[in-house]
Amino acid sequence: MAIEKGRAFLLKIGDGGGPENFAVIGGMRSTSLRINNETVDVTNKTSGGWRELLSGAGIRHVSLSGGGIFTDSAAENLLQAKALTSSVDNYEVVFESGGKFTGGFQVTSLEYTGDYNGERSYALSLESSGVVSYV
Repeated sequence: MAIEKGRAFLLKIGDGGGPENFAVIGGMRSTSLRINNETVDVTNKTSGGWRELLSGAGIRHVSLSGGGIFTDSAAENLLQAKALTSSVDNYEVVFESGGKFTGGFQVTSLEYTGDYNGERSYALSLESSGVVSYV
């Protein structure tokens, strides 16, 4: 696998149309994706003192986060609107290689900050709802 540039690791927001179009959330400087798998412990007296996990059980979800400089892009404004309504909408995470994760996510946190002599910036967190696919 080739080394990929972090700047090509993009978070995109869907417009809800049919067919749905995705736009890069502008101004982002960092993007993070975490795949979470809850374990189900089935250890018992016959496990020989070793923990045993039930394969394929538990709750799976994907967490997205990132941050950047506010640019007043249409995608940033759409993200803010979706955060205010707590809706579950489609997002994509695209890698330089062309691979991408797609699914429904809810904005769980959107924070704006600004220093006296600096730019306005934002940080965001999203949690998946339903199946997240990888292509």
